[in-house]
Amino acid sequence: MADDRPILMFDSGVGGLSVLAPTRALLPQASFVYVADNGGFPYGIRSEAEIAARVPALLGRLVERHRPRLVVIACNTASTIALTAVRAALDLPVVGTVPAIKPAAALSKSRAIGVLGTDATVRQPYVDDLSARFASDCLVIRHGSARLVELAEAKLRGEATDPADYAEVLAGLLGQPGGERIDTVVLACTHFPLVEEELARAAPRPLRFVDGGPGIARRVAHLTEGQDWPAESKGEFVFTAPAEAGDALRTELAARGLGTLSTL
Repeated sequence: MADDRPILMFDSGVGGLSVLAPTRALLPQASFVYVADNGGFPYGIRSEAEIAARVPALLGRLVERHRPRLVVIACNTASTIALTAVRAALDLPVVGTVPAIKPAAALSKSRAIGVLGTDATVRQPYVDDLSARFASDCLVIRHGSARLVELAEAKLRGEATDPADYAEVLAGLLGQPGGERIDTVVLACTHFPLVEEELARAAPRPLRFVDGGPGIARRVAHLTEGQDWPAESKGEFVFTAPAEAGDALRTELAARGLGTLSTL
């Protein structure tokens, strides 16, 4: 029997598209509702209290409207701050996003890894815990960048971005004491894989970049194993506040299976 319930993916902006891609690859039969909270964007510079209050309330409204089978918080900042509260408030599976420190530590040869995220993410005690549990023998260096979020959003809108901006972000990470040892960088914001190629070109030496998208996709596939799916998969992109989506963004979204745009 066909089951039309979608998978709901939530982020402050377009960053969660880096999670949608591997999830759609594993579950091509699924329907998706992708929500960009442009009304609260950017999360990375907001206080923990703001995010902790906003995200559970907003997801409650979205779940009531779209009746998904599962929610993915495709945002590191929102997950590290509000995941527990969201799970307590919603009576359905909720998958969060955490910095991919464990796989990065497994890959690092130099035993020095960088964590590149938003300011709100890199200062969270959760990152301390992940580092202690999975990278205790590694030097873990963090750097927060709101600018890189803006660059990823601009790229998806079809705007040109300056290579010097990416070099400056990397310098903030690699220029710290011990940064010369880093061989693996955790992209601890879902926006950042969208500009991984630009980061690689701007890097002063070869670096390995790791993100949590594939792991999240596997988790979603596991949680939905054995479920029925729609007769026809659909995709909808939802803004939480009025927004003007240009042709370039519409094209990018359509290419990712999100041909319908709406506002909450």
